[in-house]
Amino acid sequence: MTVLLREAIGDRLRHARTNQRRTLRDISRAAKVSLGYLSEVERGQKEASSELLASICEALELPLSELLHKVAADVSALDKVKQTLDRPERGAKPVETATAERDFEGGRPVPEVIGNDLADLRLSPPRISTTLRTTITTPELAAIVAA
Repeated sequence: MTVLLREAIGDRLRHARTNQRRTLRDISRAAKVSLGYLSEVERGQKEASSELLASICEALELPLSELLHKVAADVSALDKVKQTLDRPERGAKPVETATAERDFEGGRPVPEVIGNDLADLRLSPPRISTTLRTTITTPELAAIVAA
């Protein structure tokens, strides 16, 4: 399964907004776009035009080029993970996916599970989903992507 560009863009927009601790309403007013439409863009349900993306990025004080660069890196990383999982090296151990019981305590990640810049990958046992969402990756997956 491939990741849709609108989903990757939406995840990065939401990530930028929540990191700034700003609300959908705040960004929708600044970008002059309806709150409902902005929400759909962030959830990857609507394909934003270049003009709309520029307006949202301006409201977030995020250069459009930076957004697109991060989205490209996310999609590229997912492609590498998919290729690695599709064709594991001989003798390589299978990648263990995250489980709620082992990796999370009371809704918070266990310290040794905290990932790296690829923290936007959602892990869903027993397979890795190519859907981008803001969750924590396992260290084993980060090692594969770094290779």
